[in-house]
Amino acid sequence: MPLSHLIVTLRAKINDLNIHQMQTKKCFLRVSLSLTVVATAALTSCSKIGTLSADNFSVNPSPLESVGGQVPATINGRFPEKFMKKKATVAVTPVLRYQGGETTGTGATFQGEKVEDNNQTISYRVGGNYTMKTSFKYVPEMAKSDLYLTFNAKKGKKTIKIPEVKVAEGVLSTSELVNRTLKSAAPAFAPDAYQHVIKQKQEASIQFLIQQANIRTSELNGVSVQQFVKTLKEIRADEERRALENVEVSAYASPDGGMNINTKVAQAREKSTQKYVEQQLKKTGLDTDVDTKYTAEDWDGFQELVSKSNMQDKEVILRVLSMYQDPEEREAQIRNLSAAFTDLTKEILPALRRSRMTINYELIGRSDDEIQQQYKTDASKLSVEELLYSATLTENQAEQEAIYKKTAQLYPTDYRALNDLATMAYTNGKFDNAKSYLQKALAINSNAAEPNINMGLVSLITGDLTAAQTYLGKGGASASVNEALGNLYLKQGNYAQAVKSFGNIKSNSAALAQILSKDYMKGAETLAGVQNQDAMTSYLRAIIAARTNNNSIAIDNLKDAITKDATLAGYAAKDLEFLKLQNDATFKVLTGK
Repeated sequence: MPLSHLIVTLRAKINDLNIHQMQTKKCFLRVSLSLTVVATAALTSCSKIGTLSADNFSVNPSPLESVGGQVPATINGRFPEKFMKKKATVAVTPVLRYQGGETTGTGATFQGEKVEDNNQTISYRVGGNYTMKTSFKYVPEMAKSDLYLTFNAKKGKKTIKIPEVKVAEGVLSTSELVNRTLKSAAPAFAPDAYQHVIKQKQEASIQFLIQQANIRTSELNGVSVQQFVKTLKEIRADEERRALENVEVSAYASPDGGMNINTKVAQAREKSTQKYVEQQLKKTGLDTDVDTKYTAEDWDGFQELVSKSNMQDKEVILRVLSMYQDPEEREAQIRNLSAAFTDLTKEILPALRRSRMTINYELIGRSDDEIQQQYKTDASKLSVEELLYSATLTENQAEQEAIYKKTAQLYPTDYRALNDLATMAYTNGKFDNAKSYLQKALAINSNAAEPNINMGLVSLITGDLTAAQTYLGKGGASASVNEALGNLYLKQGNYAQAVKSFGNIKSNSAALAQILSKDYMKGAETLAGVQNQDAMTSYLRAIIAARTNNNSIAIDNLKDAITKDATLAGYAAKDLEFLKLQNDATFKVLTGK
């Protein structure tokens, strides 16, 4: 091929190659341009609904605060104008994040004006306000936490990204200190009924025939008179343990006769009965006063007997008598009524023709020394009351525990020794042991007040508020019920009711309820009166001082609390109660920050 033709051919191919490259570049540019448009469109979609910031929200309380084992929050938000597109929906979800985890709260969904759903509608032009209430189950790690709002936004089928917003920081967990103050609560002690001196009475009645005062042999052989004589002999035989005070004689006449006759009859019955008593005292070798009196017309006895009777018309009789105060009128009415109502003649009036003899004496129990000696010699000869009482004669806990165990062994149907063993275990922080003893006590008497109160306290410590409420409901007869209920209300977050239930009780829990009710003066007064002050007493004082801006006092009490309980150092380091002390050098040393 001639050289000139070869040159022309090469030039043509080069031109074709250049044209192809140019076309390829144009094609690439077209593709690139299309991708750019798509990407731009996507980016534009992401930005169409706008963004939110912490300025759009407020949280109450801030910081968050635990109440009754929960962390409630009220979130007030505002969607700004031209934020909510007419076809958009936005789901808002609160999330509380802390070290090691996060908890999601109850959220809400909002919609634009053209969305047909049942959510709150937000205007595109003016925006809109909203309120969300949520709650998180408290865990200790929440003391250092952050509350975020996350958003799931859509416009039609497209998902739109809205950055999450941090709206609050930290949880004030002072209410959770109830789990510590509960451990120093006073459990219900089941006391003994032992008395060194017990007042006793022995009564006997003698019935008389109408208008007569002589004592019949049949009456002297009656059960009550024979027991009267027997008691006098027992007192004489055991004067070391029985001390006779006196004998009383009261004589009566029924109110169906005239006043003069009734007075003479009542006086005669008084004398004959007094004479019989003096004879019996002489026979038994006892010397004491015989105090006597008589009642001429026993209206009180009459009304009492009629009221207790099964008479069909007793209300009529009592109403008729209430209409008359004059003795003669009453007597006349009695006679009239007696003629109409045979029950009065046969049952009521004869029972009023009587005298009553009463021996007043004292049973003298063993002395403290005698009880302790008898326990060492042979405990089985002590009554259950003496045994329970003997445990109060020593402050040695090992000896007390041994006595209660011996009592439970000798008197297995009495729940009190088991309950008191439980109170000892509770006070020493052995809650499982306390529960075991209480289960045995309740097996003996499921309605006994003290073990129900104590089982309620144990249930509060384990967090079973339902069981605690059931147990405390059965413990109403216990003197400790108000303090136990105060702890229940405190645990439930009902601070006002807790304060009311505690009343003037001086305990850490009572002071905590007052602090949470913001009555710091009363709380300080309560802490000053706590009998067995411990680390929590000082820690609560530190909280009151911090809340009332007495930082130096807060530091002093924190130091005392941490000295008594080293675990409080780490707790205080995260406690928002002491946020103002975070930069204090002493606080840093105390808490190891």
